[in-house]
Amino acid sequence: MALQRRTVYILAVACAINVANMYYSQPLLSMMGRSLGVSDREIGYLPVWTQAGTALGMFAFVPLGDMFSRRSLIVLINIAAAIAVVLMALAPNLFFVNLFGFGCGMIATASHLILPLSAQMAEPSERGQVLGTVLGGLLSGILLGRLVSGYVGDLMGWRAIYWMSAAASLAMAAVMRSILPPDRPPHRIGYGELLKSVAQLIRTQPVLRETALIGAALFGAFSAFWATLAFYLDNAPWHYGPKVAGLFGLIGAVGILAAPRAGKLADRRGPGFTIAAAVVIDIVAYSVFLATGHSMAGLIAGVILLDLGVQAGHVASQTRIYALLPEARSRANMVYMVTYFLGGAVGSAMGGYGWSHWGWPGVCAAGLLQLLIGLAIRLRGHYRYPDVPVSA
Repeated sequence: MALQRRTVYILAVACAINVANMYYSQPLLSMMGRSLGVSDREIGYLPVWTQAGTALGMFAFVPLGDMFSRRSLIVLINIAAAIAVVLMALAPNLFFVNLFGFGCGMIATASHLILPLSAQMAEPSERGQVLGTVLGGLLSGILLGRLVSGYVGDLMGWRAIYWMSAAASLAMAAVMRSILPPDRPPHRIGYGELLKSVAQLIRTQPVLRETALIGAALFGAFSAFWATLAFYLDNAPWHYGPKVAGLFGLIGAVGILAAPRAGKLADRRGPGFTIAAAVVIDIVAYSVFLATGHSMAGLIAGVILLDLGVQAGHVASQTRIYALLPEARSRANMVYMVTYFLGGAVGSAMGGYGWSHWGWPGVCAAGLLQLLIGLAIRLRGHYRYPDVPVSA
């Protein structure tokens, strides 16, 4: 079944709303810490808990897309998301903020059921472009969610954005039920058997392993920056609040424009080439942060490059893994995304540790270390595993 353009854009919006729940807190961290009476260091681990929750959610829920109707799962997860963000809005202290932040991350998985469904419905010759558009929505949620939460937090306090998110999640549950066609998995298998097949995928698919590890490095470097930016801007010489921290999401959204182009490049030159280029772009971004991050112009330039690289790498990685095993796209995506978000949790923790001990240079060192590891993995894979062609 071919995807209509209108449906592709609605799926992109659905991804944005779902994934934004993970990132509303990032420009608000300093405000949340003051509200709860805790230090930057204590509240700074909230992104780690959120991304760890997402990794667990990917492991628990995304493989179900190969067992049950993806449409039903997407609707149910959007309803669960509304409940989770209401609990976050009501959280009375740091313990419950971290607990419900973990829950918000755990249910931010609808987008990763939408992606394989999009790949399934797209024509093979347009799959990279469709995935690029839908992933553009996902990145919009990550980046523009920060912008919205920064402004809302500055005007109404940090809890208000979660009440708004609950209404948006419920509305999207209704829309998804309306526009998505009924679907059934090609083969119904038990959950235990399904998880065994995931382990077999990891053992037998070296390209999947490589792609997942590079994705973890890219997202880890991305998270190291965003998990610490609010603290950097809150301190001397900046002294900016959540509104300015959120504005950087809008600046980074320039990278969203690269999503369809990255998909086309992956279709034409191969996803492995595009992934390598993405890692190099992010290394340049962190070099800019290190050299000129004390100036607003340097921060802006680095953010544009960082988000451009992560976006291009994610689109190419998704295109690459979906071409491996069409009958197991949800499971392959689960392996990739669990690794991806574990990388994000590690990156957030490394960024927070670097900030606590060495300030901004420590954050830059954490990001560069992860990217250099990712580049080494890609160079090794270039000689061992030929690029996977996109189905024609």
